[in-house]
Amino acid sequence: FDIIFAIVGLCFAAPLLPVIALCVKLSSPGPVFFRQTRVGMGEKIFSLLKFRTMFEDAERITGAVWAQQNDPRITPLGRFLRKTRLDELPQLFNVLKGDMSFVGPRPERPEFVNMLNEKINFYSKRHTLKPGITGWAQVRYPYGSSLEDSLEKLKYDLYYIKNYSFHLDFFIILETIKVVLFGRGGR
Repeated sequence: FDIIFAIVGLCFAAPLLPVIALCVKLSSPGPVFFRQTRVGMGEKIFSLLKFRTMFEDAERITGAVWAQQNDPRITPLGRFLRKTRLDELPQLFNVLKGDMSFVGPRPERPEFVNMLNEKINFYSKRHTLKPGITGWAQVRYPYGSSLEDSLEKLKYDLYYIKNYSFHLDFFIILETIKVVLFGRGGR
């Protein structure tokens, strides 16, 4: 399922990838792609691939922080890419590599996972499945940027883990299409 969806997704995205890459390169200095360490299934660390949406070295001073509304670290093109979710397209390669699934709990950064594991009971349970490009929490809850948001999203992730099925995955993919088409939730 994941491999088929990733290949089909890459076939549809193929004409867009070079255009997006060129736009990113021309819009601000820095690399086209952004690699970020994330926590996957079994709390295994992997490198997530995205189109760069922030200015180069955006977290040099602040360190790891959640994206906020009107985040000054995000480039003007980055705002568009995030709103349309086009910055996520390179994650299809993470799916092909086996680090991610098409649907599952969103992978989080190790800095946040360590803190959330300490503060939220059962937070580590979300790592029993491969993380996904999209998931139940992503289509049911707005973008999270706090401990409280992480707790709410965990409830959705645990629901997904408990009710994990092809039917639910298919429903999540349909909901994701709506989210992308109507531009809900991106930061």
